[in-house]
Amino acid sequence: MAHITVDGTVLEVKEGALLIEELLANNINIPHFCYHPALGKDGNCRMCMVEIEGQKRPQIACDTPIKEGMIIRTKGANIDRVKRSILELELINHPIDCPICDQAGECSLQNYYMDVGLYESRLSTPKTRGEKHVDLGANVVLDQERCVLCTRCVRFTKNITKTSELGVLSRADHSVITTFPGAKLSNPYAMNVVDLCPVGALTSKDFRFQKRVWFLNAKEAICDHCARGCSIFVDHHKEKYKDEVIYRYRPRLNDKINGYFICDAGRLSYHKENENKEFHALIRGKISEYEYAEGKLLRLLKRHLGKTAFVISSNLSLEEMVRVQKLAKLYEIALNAYEPERFDTSFGDDFLKCNDRSANARALPLLGIDTSKEMLQEALNRVELVVLIGRSDANVIKEMGYTQNIAILCSRCEVTCKEVELVLPIASHTRREGSFINLDGYVQHSACAIQSEHGHKTLLAILAPILGDTIFTCKEVWEAELFFYEVLKGVSFDSLKTTPKIAL
Repeated sequence: MAHITVDGTVLEVKEGALLIEELLANNINIPHFCYHPALGKDGNCRMCMVEIEGQKRPQIACDTPIKEGMIIRTKGANIDRVKRSILELELINHPIDCPICDQAGECSLQNYYMDVGLYESRLSTPKTRGEKHVDLGANVVLDQERCVLCTRCVRFTKNITKTSELGVLSRADHSVITTFPGAKLSNPYAMNVVDLCPVGALTSKDFRFQKRVWFLNAKEAICDHCARGCSIFVDHHKEKYKDEVIYRYRPRLNDKINGYFICDAGRLSYHKENENKEFHALIRGKISEYEYAEGKLLRLLKRHLGKTAFVISSNLSLEEMVRVQKLAKLYEIALNAYEPERFDTSFGDDFLKCNDRSANARALPLLGIDTSKEMLQEALNRVELVVLIGRSDANVIKEMGYTQNIAILCSRCEVTCKEVELVLPIASHTRREGSFINLDGYVQHSACAIQSEHGHKTLLAILAPILGDTIFTCKEVWEAELFFYEVLKGVSFDSLKTTPKIAL
């Protein structure tokens, strides 16, 4: 460790580390474009200039290693003048189109501009123009005029995805980011360049012109597109007289799991959360009142006592699995989680994507829930009722020769035929909280619980009255039931914030 003085305050920091890293870690505002924790330094934007006592001229913080006793000034007449001049160079050819820019409200250039107060242009010559709305491919649109040439996107494709689709073309004020001739931005993580871009040069085709960011509410969640379980933000908004709509997923920093990035497939999977809003409870194919359908479920369980099987989804949360398991024991119900389409060998890679497309399959063996086809087949041969929970693939059990009563509890379902006794909608992934174990054994809590306008209850809320208790929340399940599982020993609900890891 080393002791340095920053604007009169003594800080204890890591000796040899980059100055910008320690300044940001200590919540000291230091403007920067090209530096990014996942991409490292580049030193081309010059925005992170600081004064260091003993140096003849200002130095860039992103390429200055820390030494003991350094005295640094990030504020003052001299360094402010330098930063103002550098920002003026960035703005010379920048278009003044903030009112129509998707990045407005999240733009670093806007923020730095407001801090500096550079409100009058001294430019007397025409601005250098660049191409607008250039389709780079992979859901990314480029506006060359807005680009500040930080090269974050170039370094991402070179160092992270190692696909190298992007580069810098031409020189001086004619330099632009572009793809190589005949190439398109096509790697499965390409949309991360939109998050990396500090200005509005790179925007998402999917989110483009959909919603102003200051209207969006962000909630923390876990991506359920594969077993990696990337940490994400769910950005949603409810307009007056309209339903709540999810507009995008964004990566949320988690060094243990996904770092700063997510795959494009997971990013765009939010669309399924907006589908089937008019999904109603059905009894033999006819629309039913939700409360009556709940009662129908209880009547079915009692009518077929001892002759029922639960077939659950591996996307259920830990809390939901434990409660279903308790209900199965109470009503002498066979419990299975066989899913023939859980693995997709064409999906995974050596970065974030994995072939296991479930959100919580790691929890099944830890909780003692069987996943074999043989055990399911044995159960189907003797039961009169099968309840699919969290899934609607009734064809799986029909292909195994089962022809009797079927009930479905799911958040999305196309089944409307009269052969299905009951279809009861439940809250989808982003509309109920829950905890999940990823493929490496990390336990995470998805806190996103957007309210459902159509009265779809969470699975926990549906199970509580059937079980005859008042356990409705994840915290209550942890304290009453999950805490006693040996595999989760030492893990509490409150400790999930630190992403603990368990032995698999």
